[in-house]
Amino acid sequence: MKLTEKFIRAVPKVLLHDHLDGGLRSQTIIELAKDLKYTKLPTKDADELNTWFQRGAKRGSLSLYLEGFAHTCAVMQTEEALERVAYEMMEDMYNDGVVYVETRFAPVFHTEHGLHWEEIVAAVLKGLEQGKNDFGIEYGLIICAMRNMTHSQEMAELAIDFRERGVVGFDLAGEEGGYPPKKHVDAFHYIQRENFNITIHAGEAFGKESIWQAIQWCGAHRIGHATRLIEDITISDDDPTEVVSMGYLAQYVLDKRIPLEICLTSNVDTGAVKSVAEHPFRIYHRYKFRVTLNTDDRLMSNTSMTKELKLAHDVFSLSLHDLEKLTINAMKSAFIPYKKRIDIIYNVIKPGYTKARMALDAKKNRGSKR
Repeated sequence: MKLTEKFIRAVPKVLLHDHLDGGLRSQTIIELAKDLKYTKLPTKDADELNTWFQRGAKRGSLSLYLEGFAHTCAVMQTEEALERVAYEMMEDMYNDGVVYVETRFAPVFHTEHGLHWEEIVAAVLKGLEQGKNDFGIEYGLIICAMRNMTHSQEMAELAIDFRERGVVGFDLAGEEGGYPPKKHVDAFHYIQRENFNITIHAGEAFGKESIWQAIQWCGAHRIGHATRLIEDITISDDDPTEVVSMGYLAQYVLDKRIPLEICLTSNVDTGAVKSVAEHPFRIYHRYKFRVTLNTDDRLMSNTSMTKELKLAHDVFSLSLHDLEKLTINAMKSAFIPYKKRIDIIYNVIKPGYTKARMALDAKKNRGSKR
């Protein structure tokens, strides 16, 4: 039975890969720009600004996709702005049916008005906590180091400093080409020694070697995107959905249940894949990799968790049971303590999907009686 967007919005969702600076509301950007006297926005009309970000992101290049962040980061330079953006993100999650979210950002981009890294992280956490109190959504914050910068050790230490206050993990983000994960190996070894959580952007704009380095050199517990892992999988010439064999890397990821943070829409926008229909998610899902679905950058890619699940439902014929499994996969893979993960799975996600199934069955019964 075809699921509507309204129906999907009502089911519980878990989001693990979302960039705080990639999900601002356009009206908020305009208002913050006015407050900060930032004059470089291409327009002061919210609808036109939305269109500008989305048109700019759909140019088939990760480096071009990232250009829009110059504006979002420019208006996130005060504690008040950071708190507001974090709070509004939580409200947007609530309206989208998300029950747990991990958002990520790079503090190095928010120091232009003199804020220190600790003040930046504290402001974001304040907004997230207020959102949790007002909307009942659980959250975790991930600190990003940037591939092309030299602050990875400091960012790793910052993440550990805030681990008792809501930071749940450490990430490496930014342009992949020319900036392999192993260049930041000392920071990741520090995180490992502190028994903390690691996710790394890998295999989006660069090949499977990036994924291998992220796992084997840097100890990644999750992989962001991983579209190029398909290069280590041999597909049948006769059937594009049938796997003939797997290389050692793909087999390792499968066997070790390393979660893959899949972002369908943004992968098309950045040119990582030609179309959603050709996305390797189809293979990963069919052959039982631990896949999760995510938004990446909601503003740039004009998306939400509801849209991502609806897209997967429409293109890959995922059932309600499949969507529930993806949601539970994501919750199992979250960077919060086991007890809390289990609590959300059994007391929020499963009851929510049971309610959805009952509503679907009732609708089918009404239809059969006509």
